[in-house]
Amino acid sequence: MGNVVLNLEMAKINEMKNYYARQLLDKSIPGSVFAAKTPACMITAYKSGKVLFQGNNSESEAGKWGSSSVGVPSKKPAALKGKAVAKGDLPPGIGEMSAIGSDEVGTGDFFGPITVVAAYVRKEDIPLLKELGVRDSKDLNDEKIISIAKVIKDVVPFSLMTLKNEKYNQVQRSGMSQGKMKALLHNQAILKVLEKISPAKPEAILIDQFVQPSTYFQHLKGQKAIANQDVYFSTKAEGIHLAVAAASILARYAFIQYIDKLSEAAGFKIPKGAGAQVDVAAAKLILSKGRESLPSFVKLHFANTDKAMAIVNKKRN
Repeated sequence: MGNVVLNLEMAKINEMKNYYARQLLDKSIPGSVFAAKTPACMITAYKSGKVLFQGNNSESEAGKWGSSSVGVPSKKPAALKGKAVAKGDLPPGIGEMSAIGSDEVGTGDFFGPITVVAAYVRKEDIPLLKELGVRDSKDLNDEKIISIAKVIKDVVPFSLMTLKNEKYNQVQRSGMSQGKMKALLHNQAILKVLEKISPAKPEAILIDQFVQPSTYFQHLKGQKAIANQDVYFSTKAEGIHLAVAAASILARYAFIQYIDKLSEAAGFKIPKGAGAQVDVAAAKLILSKGRESLPSFVKLHFANTDKAMAIVNKKRN
């Protein structure tokens, strides 16, 4: 799918709104003036003057209104020197580079999977993502995350890895640490994005740090392929590059969707997190579907499993 962005005066945007009057969509997109859909193109105009065209016919549709300033293929960036480094060694200006960012969600939640997303953001697309409201997903509620994710999933190349509860519990019982699980998922997601954007190469790969770089690569020993060129690690990486923020939002969006599926299967709303509310929900699940249902819903080694069983036993006695 192609993407083209124009920078237009508001008078031109209003002219476009009239032109697409019969194809306007009745939906609210943050910061937008209007959204319209033709048979082969989605058009979203923003108050800043940016107009995003998405779809197979994006170039010809945008051509009716002007020449693109964003969305043209970028030149192959020069490779950075060096391998994996820690936060203090981040290259100057990394936030303005074309980069792959990687982040995960769900590691501390009792219910639901671990979801990891790697996303590629070109330097020329950074202003658009800012316009779309991309920032650290922890600062956004679920409604906002869903709204933004539905737009950016067609703007940035990304890869989603989901470690479902059944598989999680299986590998955890075999002795694999959660840190190794995450390292494997991050590596797979990054490799898939590198494959998607080839022959282009990112100037940097930034991983939201959950372990020391040396330990991360130790976890990956024995893998057939390892992304290890121009790889950087930083805590709070969502604030360093929008690629990580975009990955965080897309990972959270996927996690929310999965929790909704679990809620449907359970027959009641599944809560997030690992607090007392999930103990009550797990107990309710056990009482209605039996303890054997837990492995497909929760991370069994969490202390919440015993707490839920204690609630069940109390109710039964």
